[in-house]
Amino acid sequence: MRAITIPEPGGPEALVWAEVPDPEPGPGEVIVDVRASAVNRADLLQRQGHYPPPPGAPAYPGLECSGVIGAIGPEVTGWTVGQEVCALLAGGGYAQRVAVPAGQLLPVPAGVDLVDAAALPEVACTVWSNVVALARLTKGETLLVHGGGSGIGTFAIQLGAALGAIVVVTARAAKHERLRELGAAHTIDYREQDFVEEVRRVTDGRGADVILDIIGAAYLPRNVAALATGGRLVVIGMQGGRKGELDLGALLAKRASVAATALRSRPLAEKAEIVRGVREQVWPLVESGAIRAIVDRRLPMADAAEAHRLVETSDHLGKVLLVG
Repeated sequence: MRAITIPEPGGPEALVWAEVPDPEPGPGEVIVDVRASAVNRADLLQRQGHYPPPPGAPAYPGLECSGVIGAIGPEVTGWTVGQEVCALLAGGGYAQRVAVPAGQLLPVPAGVDLVDAAALPEVACTVWSNVVALARLTKGETLLVHGGGSGIGTFAIQLGAALGAIVVVTARAAKHERLRELGAAHTIDYREQDFVEEVRRVTDGRGADVILDIIGAAYLPRNVAALATGGRLVVIGMQGGRKGELDLGALLAKRASVAATALRSRPLAEKAEIVRGVREQVWPLVESGAIRAIVDRRLPMADAAEAHRLVETSDHLGKVLLVG
């Protein structure tokens, strides 16, 4: 088969479409013949040499895919060859075939195109596990989403709105109209506006009950300032750095909490539990049309370098897909 390899870390040109060995299904695994994968920020970091795959994961980038089950390994039940699926991966989505633990498979939601389904697993699992399972967002609360135009952001807006939350997002002004169409009640231009002041303004001074943050250190003090009493800040990215100063006095005064999570490195059992939660609680919202796969564009798998260049500019909205 062919896959996107990274012979040496570097820029987008480091991605090479090359012949590699076919995967074989181990116990509890299936082989998925990949129709599409999606580009995530983690893939860019892996290409640059900053985010190696976990032990045992394929060396190729790609944290999610959609396709058709081509083979089933020992100890797998409930899935059949030829079934259309999408999957959460620890790596390997940028390839023609990938071995997937059965616990990380999801059926393609009814009404969703097989290729577009590749835009769902990683964002659905990330957003649900952090906003719902961890931060316990409930109806009527305010959710602040940073990076509203990203794959994570566009999904979080829709999920928050579907749960009855008031969704506030930070994003470039050019994306605001589309984000309001997805369910954002308030949009903030992070280049021109102070998001702390804006959050306080639109919440009558209360602040945000839940903040989903992809920036990290650069936003840490302001995120704490933007929290409501009893608020929950969940950090899932470090685009703005790894180390920041945390004002514990401010946190104590608000009886607030800060959590940081990663999905890729979790044990298989934890990932399977998240996937079950997504299938039970999120897939019905997708099938009803309350949540849609937001796809900026599709590119051939062999053009992964072009896709990485696009994602690095942050000019896209939603997911950029690589089609095999």
